Amino acid sequence: MRSIRLRILVTCVVLAVIGVGGWQLLPSGDDGQQPIRVGTTDIVSSLDPAGAYDAGSWALFNNIYQSLLTFDPSSTVPTGDAAQHCGFEGDGLLTYSCKLRSGITFSNGDKMTGHDVAFSINRVTHIHDGQGPWSLLSTMKSVEAHGQTVTFHLKTPDATFPSKLATGAGAIVDSKYYPADKLRPGDTAIGSGPYLLKAYKQGVSATLVPNPKYTGAISKTGSPVDVEYFKTSEQLNTAWQNKKVDVTHRQMPPSVVAKVDASSSDMHVTEAASAEIRNMVFNTRKGSPMGTKAVRQAIAAVIDRDKITAGVYDSTVEPLYSVIPQGITSHSTAFFDMYPKPSKAKAEELLKSAGVQTPVHFSLAYSPGGATAQETAEIRRQLDATGLFKVKVISKEWQAFQKGYAAGDYDAYTIGWLPDYPDPDDFVAPLVGADNTFQNGYDNKKIDGLITATQQYSQRAQASGDFKTIQQTVAADVPLLPLWQKKDYVLSTENVTGSQYLSDGTGIWRLWELGRI
Repeated sequence: MRSIRLRILVTCVVLAVIGVGGWQLLPSGDDGQQPIRVGTTDIVSSLDPAGAYDAGSWALFNNIYQSLLTFDPSSTVPTGDAAQHCGFEGDGLLTYSCKLRSGITFSNGDKMTGHDVAFSINRVTHIHDGQGPWSLLSTMKSVEAHGQTVTFHLKTPDATFPSKLATGAGAIVDSKYYPADKLRPGDTAIGSGPYLLKAYKQGVSATLVPNPKYTGAISKTGSPVDVEYFKTSEQLNTAWQNKKVDVTHRQMPPSVVAKVDASSSDMHVTEAASAEIRNMVFNTRKGSPMGTKAVRQAIAAVIDRDKITAGVYDSTVEPLYSVIPQGITSHSTAFFDMYPKPSKAKAEELLKSAGVQTPVHFSLAYSPGGATAQETAEIRRQLDATGLFKVKVISKEWQAFQKGYAAGDYDAYTIGWLPDYPDPDDFVAPLVGADNTFQNGYDNKKIDGLITATQQYSQRAQASGDFKTIQQTVAADVPLLPLWQKKDYVLSTENVTGSQYLSDGTGIWRLWELGRI
């Protein structure tokens, strides 16, 4: 998802969450439990699962909506949540069926039916919202419900389809209250997840209370949670220092995180490897300077990742040299192999051979948050210093930023990616496949064919060769430039338990694991 989305294959990862609207019929939550206060700088772009494909929104969806499937902690194999059981029919990986659990109700009291499931999936693809997750369902041809059984028919074999259903793209809504052809407006949400939303104020706070009628994979529904949103890392840090929040995640200032004393007795600190990545994405459409491959290659040849990771992020992130990060099956170092060290001479040669006049003027956009302003300034400094480029920086708030890159308004832009499910496919199909979620105009039939080939293998290691070829092709074409891979940090007060399970590498934000001593 866009940073957007999550962390994967970690030893212990932790995360805070985002809240959203509520429904009329909610318990008061006044049961004597003091809400756990979670602070974050993430942004909720939509309360409707058909209209959001970003970290802040999906963090909430994991808690207030159900999907047919979910992931048990630290597991890479999806298991039933709203579904009693699911499975492929036959040997072709073309038909996938699920049977619903009995007794599931939405937060308004309506019973969930197979029709609600089929309706929810269909509306994601039908609405086809520019910021929605429809691309995850690109291999689906149709879905139908017969009673409590839901059957999916696929265009091509896709062993990853169950994992995709376990994401926010598979969130189930009440068909009576969500329009089939447009997003549902307002600040309320009707779901059947482990939490209900009691109150929500966009960009300020969200109140979540346990759902007493939850029926699914989770055995307990946890404590009340208040989520507080902060516009900047510095504001989040101030709230933490002043004990206004109990848990922090995404994003404390790197300079603060780098100096945290993990042995301190008055807090819990979790640090772990993560599969959250950040890329510089290029607008490959005609009319943009980045439509010329040699320009993209030249940028790849001169960017010094070490100065970004150490200088801007205080080594709380690590350099990344491929679209598939370390810790994920089939990872390679394709960009390092092709561009082993920053070289102005190589960049100059690439541009000269392609007949490109220098300096190349282009726009570079980013959305404020964390250290993104400093990161962008460093990228601009490096490129301008070569004399080969002249960079115009554009800063836009998150929702305007999303609309801008979708419309092709920027020549390049930086954006994070948090994987939806633990598989290398989730770093390839959504990022460099046809109609990719970055909407940068990149189209490579070779990569599309290889992506389809990888999806036919139930034993995912068998797809490793094709994934390596994809990474090499991406390094040669440079539709995006991998910059860094994040380490994951969560801070919590000494009386809060379970913070180490908020994010465990599966793409699920487990607020219900939080408790107080």
